[in-house]
Amino acid sequence: MMTKSLKSSFLVFLALIMYACGNAQQVQNSVVEKTKNKVLLVKPSDTDTTIHLANDPHYVSYNPDKKGKLFLFIPGTGGKAERGPKKLFETAINAGYRLINISYINRPAVARICRNDSLVRDPQCARHFREKRIFGTGDMTWIPDQPQDAIVNRLTKLIIHLQEIDREGSWGDLLDDHKELRWDRIVVTGQSQGGGMAAYIAQRKLVHKIITFSGGWDKSSPGVQADWYSDQSITPADRWYGTYHTLEPRAADIDKSYRTMQIPAAHIFGLDLKVREGKKAHGEAIRNTIYTSLWRDLLGEGALD
Repeated sequence: MMTKSLKSSFLVFLALIMYACGNAQQVQNSVVEKTKNKVLLVKPSDTDTTIHLANDPHYVSYNPDKKGKLFLFIPGTGGKAERGPKKLFETAINAGYRLINISYINRPAVARICRNDSLVRDPQCARHFREKRIFGTGDMTWIPDQPQDAIVNRLTKLIIHLQEIDREGSWGDLLDDHKELRWDRIVVTGQSQGGGMAAYIAQRKLVHKIITFSGGWDKSSPGVQADWYSDQSITPADRWYGTYHTLEPRAADIDKSYRTMQIPAAHIFGLDLKVREGKKAHGEAIRNTIYTSLWRDLLGEGALD
């Protein structure tokens, strides 16, 4: 028979167990809440077996309760999709977007190839470079990219693959009946080299919106802006947005390219808040959370119309 003292100790022990279990349940619920966004990492070669170069995984994420338009992010030189600006991505997902940070060949960069003697040999180097890297077409032989490596092919094959492996994501609504991308449901964005890729796409495809982060200093000859910036855009000017930090080494060139592309002055944001300690101004627009409210304004609502 349990003594009064032993019974009291047992009740205290039982209470402690119940308290601990309650806290554990609270922690578990907290983790579930923080990880409610679905994340998929998909190797390009899993979507197209002819892809061998730049086979680091694409980063895909969305809230299953909010499956709106696609926020396509094209990283800059050396960027790994899985290491993208997560706070910016979280802001996009909270606004209702599905997110893809595309893995593609981003080395060598256009600025590395199309300079100095290369511009003397081919003043259209930057145009030919971006055409090959984005669409897989043209005669640019100075980079290793093959047609299957092109950004558009990678994105298309990824969405087709997601349609098969992730029914919850409703990925088919980003493709037409011919399995072509529905650009009108895609917000195309990118940073640095990727920002230039986003702009090149928006000139040639009718996208829902284009946001270029610090992208734009291609040349046609040393010191002369590349002429593709002045090409007629299929995407209307009121859908174009551009940001950069005023302390970036290429700030003046970026601003000039934005104006040449006829981005409305009210849609160009020259950021000037303090650069984070130990960081470079070039990455501030996509990684410094002090600009979260600007991100929200640029993104708007991600729900499908």
